[in-house]
Amino acid sequence: MARYIGPKSKIARKFGEAIFGADKAFEKRNYPPGQHGNNRRRGKKSEYAIQLLEKQKAKYTYGILERQFRNIFEKASSSKGVTGEVLLQLCESRLDNVVYRLGVAPSRNAARQLVSHRHITVNGKVVNIPSYTLQPGDTIGVREKSKSLQAISASLEANSSVYEWMTWNNETYEGNFVSIPQRVQIPENIKEQLIVELYSK
Repeated sequence: MARYIGPKSKIARKFGEAIFGADKAFEKRNYPPGQHGNNRRRGKKSEYAIQLLEKQKAKYTYGILERQFRNIFEKASSSKGVTGEVLLQLCESRLDNVVYRLGVAPSRNAARQLVSHRHITVNGKVVNIPSYTLQPGDTIGVREKSKSLQAISASLEANSSVYEWMTWNNETYEGNFVSIPQRVQIPENIKEQLIVELYSK
């Protein structure tokens, strides 16, 4: 798979924000990467460059490849509702993202690995497709054999995030995807309208 496996701090510095979560390297050097660091004069970005950067930020944040992202956009544009909002809602409804949001994994990459390695169930059945789209009411759980995994228990202990559109039971290691989140509930700093404008050209 053509996943980005290089230094994440470099990508975070490119966008000027820690899109992958807390990052000490980014905090030390929160300016764009490059040989001349912060001294290089950077001209005013064109409208296209700003739109492209926003799309790249969304792709890196959710760990989605270009073709997948375009397919999600096309699905969003043919759905009822505001295209940009539906686009983010579809990204949030992905199984790997929900596993990360529930705290079962410390990052979306780790969540994708848990799903791919058949540790996660949806409505009692093992699902190993990270891009699987969840529906409101779906139950997400950790497979019985995987409940003893140190990585999962450590991640759950460290997690303090609570989201209104999902619930988690620490006793049963099961969560519920209660509803599709509204735009105001999604914490990601993404200007989705710029992405819509880019793809609409």
